[in-house]
This record gives sequence, structure tokens and C-alpha cells, in this order.
Amino acid sequence: MAKLSIIGTSHISPESVKQVETKILEKKPTIVAIELDRGRFAALLSDKRRVRISDIRHIGVKGWLFAMIGAWAERSLGAKVGVSPGAEMLTAAKAAQQVNAKIALIDQDISVTLKRLSKTITWKEKWNFLVDAIKGVVFRQGVKIDLAKVPPKELIKKLVRDVKKRYPSIYQVLIVERNEIMSKRLAHLLHTNPDSYIIAVLGAGHEEEVREFVKKYIKQLKQNDTEKRDELPKHSQQT
Repeated sequence: MAKLSIIGTSHISPESVKQVETKILEKKPTIVAIELDRGRFAALLSDKRRVRISDIRHIGVKGWLFAMIGAWAERSLGAKVGVSPGAEMLTAAKAAQQVNAKIALIDQDISVTLKRLSKTITWKEKWNFLVDAIKGVVFRQGVKIDLAKVPPKELIKKLVRDVKKRYPSIYQVLIVERNEIMSKRLAHLLHTNPDSYIIAVLGAGHEEEVREFVKKYIKQLKQNDTEKRDELPKHSQQT
């Protein structure tokens, strides 16, 4: 029976990099699933991760601005702890190669995500973003987080709840929709590789919901298999 372990990470945390490397090298999984799509994985390998002005026509102005601000924020915060954004994902890929594990890229294409964000984000959310940015940068208000470590689970839950309340569109597109896609892909991997041991490396904010979604989708896949077998003529089942 297939087994799944999920490592919830912080994308700029030295602690996450070490945890990912240690677990993969020690456990020697069959498959390492990573919260990346093909484009982001290729960019991570080549270290070409800058958001370009030409991307606007593909993902929309709002999606482009969000990506640009997000990339700048991750680089700035990562510089404070000496870790490049996504270092734990790159470490996961390298460790997978060392133990001869397959690498599965389970996230949605980033251009699809940003297009969805461009279409759904509201003016109220943009205003909230500006207010929160001023509070955090100018007045130093907000939750204090140790950037070098993965935040505690209770703090992660609180931050996710805050995003859901103040940025419902962002919450839906960046968290819920991607959680569903990643969970379906993990469930498919488990279902089609019944003897495998899979380690999934995801941002800590995705971990809890992905665990629940995977259970749901695995149940659906098994139910579909049962229904297909029941539909087969008896002589086909015997052969």
C-alpha cells in the first residue's frame, strides 16, 4: 500500500532546507512530489526567476503586479536569513536524485494561477493590501515571525484565516484551488503507484488541507475502480 508523508515548509527558511534534505536522504522515498510547475522548476534550476514586463500580456496586469511584489518580498526576506526563495524545493529535487527517486511536479501552471488572480482580485483587496503593507513596512505592525524557522501550526492557521477574511479572492485562487489540484495529483500518484513511498514538499500553509483533500480523492478513485469492476460482464471479470 502506498504511503504519503508531507513536509510543510517555509520557502525562505534554513530550517526547511535542512529538514527536507535530511528526511529524503534518510527515508529514501520512491517519489518526491514538489510544490512547483514545470516553468517554475526550470526557472529554479537556471536561477532565472525575475518577473518580466512581457509577462503582462499572458497573466494580466494585476497578476503581474502581484507576482512582482511577491518575488521582491521573498528575495528581500530571504536575504535576511541567507536563503534564496524556493531553496527547499531545489534541495528536495537534488536529494531525490541522490536516492534515485522520481520527481513529481504537482502544482498548477503559474501562468494559470496568475491569470485567475488577475480576473478575481477586487479593489477592496488591493486597498487592504496597501493598508497592510504600510502597517508592516512603515509602522512595523503585525505578527512577529522568526524567518529562519517554519511558523508553528497555530500561527499558520491564524495567518490563513486572516488571508481568507481580508483577501477572499487570493485565498481562493492561491490556496484552495491549488490545494485541490495538488491533492488530486498526489492522490493519482498514490493510486497508480500502490507500492510507493511518496514525500511531498509543500508550503506549510497548504499542508493541513492537502492532507484532508488527498484522503477524499483517494476514496473517490477507489470508488470509481469498484464501480468500473461492477459494470464489467461476469465473464470479463473471470478472465
